Formats: sequence, structure tokens, C-alpha cells
Amino acid sequence: MFARVLGETTKLGNITLPCGVQVNIPTLFVHRDQEIWGNNANEFNPERFSEGVASSTDGKFGYFPFGFGPRVCIGQNFAMLEAKVALAMFLQHFTFEISPSYVHAPYLVVTLQAEYGAQVILRKVA
Repeated sequence: MFARVLGETTKLGNITLPCGVQVNIPTLFVHRDQEIWGNNANEFNPERFSEGVASSTDGKFGYFPFGFGPRVCIGQNFAMLEAKVALAMFLQHFTFEISPSYVHAPYLVVTLQAEYGAQVILRKVA
């Protein structure tokens, strides 16, 4: 969850919020909203992003793991670069698939994690 204080009076649907009001945005709930993501919103489905985030949400703004706007997380670009480099290095040597014993159980601590870990089967590339 993150919070923003309105700098000006804002109309949100049928509601008018006065300047100075703090709005809390529950990221976890928005990232699981079936109106945005469809009936499979709670399923692990990385293929939903294969054509980009906007395509997976029918153009609705519903994915902001690092926040958004002028106060976006300062580590976003570094985190994405680091993830891409690590994945590229890994994929040079291994292929992987999700193990049949994997149980999907998202667990929220500070970030969303797999409660029982993510069991994968690794195969060394010849």
C-alpha cells in the first residue's frame, strides 16, 4: 500500500475529494482486481504480459509494482536492469520449467512471495 496527499480538489468517479486529503492505494488489491485482470486475476500467469501491460488490462491502469508518477520508487530502473542481466546470464546455461509439485500460494510479507518457494526443474544447456 502507498499513500498520496492530494494537491488539489479531485473528482474520482462520483466523489469529490478536497485538497489535502490522503488517499491510500492498496497495491495488492488492485493487482488482484478481477474487473481489471479478468476472472483469473489470482492465478500465476506471466503470459498475460506477453503483449505488454496495457494489453493485459484492456488499457486500464492496474499494474504499478514500484508506484507511479513523480514519486515512483527510485530503485525501479536498477531493479529491472538487475533482473534482466541475471535472467540473461542464467538462461545462457539453463532451461527451466515449473515442477509438478509446485503449489501456488502467494504470501504477503513486505513484498509478495511464494509461501512454499518456487520449485523448478533446471536442465543444463548442452
